[in-house]
Amino acid sequence: MQELKAFNEKRAEIYWWFSSLFAKELTEADLEQYQSPEIRSFLSGLGENPSLKPAIDDVVDALNRQLDREDGQLELAADFCDLFLKSDKESALPYASMYIGTTGLLHDKPANEMDALLQKYGVAVEQGLNEPADHIAIELDLLGNIIIRSNELEQERHFEESFVEQEAFIRQHILSWVAKFATKCKGLDKFGFYSAVAALLVAFLELDCQYLTGE
Repeated sequence: MQELKAFNEKRAEIYWWFSSLFAKELTEADLEQYQSPEIRSFLSGLGENPSLKPAIDDVVDALNRQLDREDGQLELAADFCDLFLKSDKESALPYASMYIGTTGLLHDKPANEMDALLQKYGVAVEQGLNEPADHIAIELDLLGNIIIRSNELEQERHFEESFVEQEAFIRQHILSWVAKFATKCKGLDKFGFYSAVAALLVAFLELDCQYLTGE
């Protein structure tokens, strides 16, 4: 049971890491940390899984190229703005409602569903993230909290029920649209850091569902 809980903590931390990348631009201090041995070791560890390695290689390649960019932090911040903060035609807007259904327009249902789930689990949106609840950063933050809450359980059957719940959440609320989001990122992100992160997220979510179902 302790091994399960320790692994849950790692899973939650990874989802919170993804959430932070989509929530706001990286600062100069953030970028310095990404070049540290600790972060590089973390990325290398993820890359040991064959299903994650292609996307990890792309993330690391972008981080290496980032070192050579003049005004690198400002350039990456501009990439973030161009990719996530402009119009739907110019950007890969990070909202579930843009990709669920056939309209390609913001609509209320995914955000309302996430609002209800945030209330159910008693999770508050990070202060300063003034976004609809179907923003990818909010969904990933909530998922991390759902995983950590399951560590309060003590019986194995309750853990199994939690795994079913987590897998259902991932498939219904994130995997239902995030591959389309990642594809749009790839088409618009000229430098390639955020598109690599989006591709890595898709691969990790699919791998996590395999873990949760015991495949």
